[in-house]
Amino acid sequence: MAMALDGIKVVDLSRMAPGPFCTMVLGDLGADVIRVEEPGGGRMARERTASADEDRASRNAAFNALNRNKRSIALNLKSDSAQKVLHQLVTDADVFVEGFRPGVVSRLGCDYETLRELNPRLVYCSLSGYGQYGPYSGLVGHDINYISVGGALGVIGEQGGPPVIPYNIIADFAGGGLHAATAVLAAIIARGHTGRGQYVDVAMSDGVTYMLASLMSAYFSDGVVASRGAMSLNGAAPYYNVYRCRDGRYISVGCIEPWFWAALCRALDRDDLVPIQFDESQAGYVKGELRDIFVTKDRDDWWKKLSGIDNIAVAKVSSLEEVASDPQNVHREMVIQAGEVNGQPVRQVGIGPKLSETPGSVRFTGATTGQHTDEILGKLGYSEEDIAGLRESGAVA
Repeated sequence: MAMALDGIKVVDLSRMAPGPFCTMVLGDLGADVIRVEEPGGGRMARERTASADEDRASRNAAFNALNRNKRSIALNLKSDSAQKVLHQLVTDADVFVEGFRPGVVSRLGCDYETLRELNPRLVYCSLSGYGQYGPYSGLVGHDINYISVGGALGVIGEQGGPPVIPYNIIADFAGGGLHAATAVLAAIIARGHTGRGQYVDVAMSDGVTYMLASLMSAYFSDGVVASRGAMSLNGAAPYYNVYRCRDGRYISVGCIEPWFWAALCRALDRDDLVPIQFDESQAGYVKGELRDIFVTKDRDDWWKKLSGIDNIAVAKVSSLEEVASDPQNVHREMVIQAGEVNGQPVRQVGIGPKLSETPGSVRFTGATTGQHTDEILGKLGYSEEDIAGLRESGAVA
């Protein structure tokens, strides 16, 4: 079956989560992704897996969904010979993705100006924390720093309390990887009109602020400054909140619409709460009443009772273990068997976007560093003797 990105070749120099997630998305949709890795997997990989044997390395690679649908070549880009190999890979590539700090790619011989000369149709994506220009562009950072500058961390948490640190899905995966994948696809479409590639500069901090479009709009329009726990959608409202149940687990309530709220109140035998849904002066009281109600039953008992009633927006707050077995996620194929390694089935997260005519797929699991070096070099025209020479010199592994 045809796939949406059949025929699209991606050369991926990224290392940390945002870039590999971007190229995972492209690979899931059919792109041929070649990971260019440092021999040994890089400093962090070597430090984390110094004692890992070959079977363990294969298992780690297979279970890492970020590396599925990708072949791996190990190049020491400090070597001129390795840079020559990279240049050959890029001559017929459609997309190049890198996630280094600004300036590093110039030292590795793979900056945009160099590669554009080799391939004017190349879509070159640089994915970094703060982008390629601006006063913060040279700073190091991680998700927690980017969501700080981008504005998300400041609005997460309870009113009067400190910011609450979310897992690294906001800047790294959404503001970074997904933002980059969208931009790359847009640049590919644009190339169909112009015949030329272009440079794509993705900053994770930009992506975070971009996702705050609604909050920023309210600020620019009416001067409303969102703050922790003080907005209707971040903890202030009783009708959009999380409540602890008797067994210590939680249930989320999203009854924004008045008819949703009325249905919930009736189900809880608290019709008296219906008319004060939007009365901010009563919000503390209503939240207290709901806390007292929900703590009287276990979470799954509430879920069974309330999810069966029309117009009540509730959901279980699930652990990852529960996510993997939830019938909704299983039915939507968000939990899949992607293959096997050493005789063991490999389960992974499924593919998010569901395309009816050109669906995505997991064609093979992740490779170990340099697993496809010989294969890729062979297709570039290198003989066995040439490859042996490159290995001996340390240019490839």
